[in-house]
Amino acid sequence: MTFSIAARCPQTGMLGVAAASSSIAVASRCCHVAAGVGAVMSQNVTNPALGPRALALMAQGQRAGELLAALAGADPHLAWRQLLLVPAQGEIATFSGQHALGVFATAQGEHCAAGGNILADARLPARMVQAFEESRGHLAERLLTAMQAAVAAGGEVGPIHATGIKLVSTQSWPVVDLRVDWSDGEPVAELQQLWQRYQPQMQDYITRAEAPEQAPGYGVPGL
Repeated sequence: MTFSIAARCPQTGMLGVAAASSSIAVASRCCHVAAGVGAVMSQNVTNPALGPRALALMAQGQRAGELLAALAGADPHLAWRQLLLVPAQGEIATFSGQHALGVFATAQGEHCAAGGNILADARLPARMVQAFEESRGHLAERLLTAMQAAVAAGGEVGPIHATGIKLVSTQSWPVVDLRVDWSDGEPVAELQQLWQRYQPQMQDYITRAEAPEQAPGYGVPGL
């Protein structure tokens, strides 16, 4: 039903997640990030509350083993969940419950974790990690490279309809939060095109929030 990746950039401190699914608006339920804290994917038979809970525990300094134990205590149905936990620093962890759907798997790299369920190939998360680790550039580009590698490796058993990417930097709000909530075409490719449109304007929106007197012109009629 979903394949995804969570990652951190040790050079910039950015944290990000990206996901794709046959389910509508997947990123609205599954993608969770907090600046300086971590990146979390909560998927499979999804409990969206696990994302904020995991980030709160990361902020308290809980490590991977403690974190998973605490989440199990917070959700009696954890056996239906799949989690990717990437703190800003420290040990990365993944979890797949015994009731995860279809072919499921996870994989970890030095600065990322990937996972999925109802997969066409159990090796897909490992290929996502490899693609991420071999890529260079902005964290968003690297996450999208991993997503494209997943599509090339077969993705889900069925068609993909929704995808999204979310990143944080030093601000308390996401500097990137792009979604294709439903498409009958190629949503991951459409998300890549959306990023290419957004990327040249990203810093302008940060400037508008932090130093509006220095913000560039809005470029809209009437102003």
